[in-house]
Amino acid sequence: MNKFKRLIASMILILVPAMTLAAPVELDRVVVIVNDGAILQSDIDNAMKTLKFNAHEHQQALPEADVLREQVIDKLIMDKLQSQEAERIGVRIDDNRLDQAIKGIAEKNNQTTAQLEASVRSQGLTYSEFREEIRKEVSISEARNALVRRRINILPAEVETMGAMLAKETNKNVNYHVGHIQLRFNDEQSKDDVEKAANALVERLKNGEKFSDLAIAYSKGPKALEGGDWGWMHKEEMPTIFADQITVQGKGAIIGPFRSGVGFHILKIKDVQGLETVAVTEVNARHILIKTSVILSDDGAKRELNDFIRKIKSGEATFGELARQYSADTGSASRDGELGYQTPDLYVPEFKHQVETLPIGQISEPFETVHGWHIVEVLDRRQVDKTDSAMNNKAYRILFNRKFNEEASAWMQELRASAFIERLDKQADEEAADNDL
Repeated sequence: MNKFKRLIASMILILVPAMTLAAPVELDRVVVIVNDGAILQSDIDNAMKTLKFNAHEHQQALPEADVLREQVIDKLIMDKLQSQEAERIGVRIDDNRLDQAIKGIAEKNNQTTAQLEASVRSQGLTYSEFREEIRKEVSISEARNALVRRRINILPAEVETMGAMLAKETNKNVNYHVGHIQLRFNDEQSKDDVEKAANALVERLKNGEKFSDLAIAYSKGPKALEGGDWGWMHKEEMPTIFADQITVQGKGAIIGPFRSGVGFHILKIKDVQGLETVAVTEVNARHILIKTSVILSDDGAKRELNDFIRKIKSGEATFGELARQYSADTGSASRDGELGYQTPDLYVPEFKHQVETLPIGQISEPFETVHGWHIVEVLDRRQVDKTDSAMNNKAYRILFNRKFNEEASAWMQELRASAFIERLDKQADEEAADNDL
């Protein structure tokens, strides 16, 4: 195996252009062999220019030249390994996506794209080199995200524990206006019957019946004659059975039924003060996914999807029929391609952009993601109060970010440990030292 790797190294060296018979010029040279790829001196030079440009933009100091070179080479090795992984799983960054990334960099630096381009050129970089460097970084980022995510496992109990900690901190200064209905156990009804009656009341409340009317008619609690109204309270002022159930629910939330030693309880958050509520837009979309193969090219996939659009518009077939028959996403294909109500952030960037910007009822042009080629149609959008779930989402993000950083570091170490890496500049230095002796 080692002989084979050295053969690759020799072949790469042979492929470096020889000197021409014209005036002597400095040739590019291979500095590091990384699996079946190479890092050239020009790669190092360009990376040094980019690093110095970024340091200048952010007024950061840099280490000594020798130290900086070693750091740059080490980063280029890891970038090459990750780029090879991106190529292996088929990550591609088209020019539109690249333009969006560069626009984001310019905005972060409080610049227009034209001003960023001028800044790049002023530091001795060509704009095309800068663009390709950003394309590579975006590609690496997507590959790392896709591959590291698979290694992360977050248990529901972890989210629940973290969410409870966050809710406790959030609820310190929140004031709740609480309504309460209590159905007591008695000798005339079984406990199952009382639970069924409580569930029936919850359904009636969800269907729009007035809480105070149902409380007066059915509640056996201490505030029944006041329509179950406990008024405004902080959590530390509430009965424990109330405080245990209220986390970060928003105005209008119905909680329960839940059981205590005396019966079943239903709470309503009539109003909230001091709680930052979270409303999100959920999108119900449907799509058809076509995956490329050795038989089906990118152009072939686009032609096939464009033909689907033509058939749908002409009435030859429905979106659902084509999704069931052709979509490679088997989970949604069985539902006519429908994905259900989801927040756009759950989707990969290209898909997210489509469901956020498409008008309802319009079918997109074919577009590519890491999963393949798609067409998508937005069926509906709705605003949803996600105050409660937002806390769990925040807890999940905290846990995910912690584990992602840990797993990303482990993944890169494994990637490097299993790679063939040979430093040719080190060999040249050692040979020169031996000749001096």
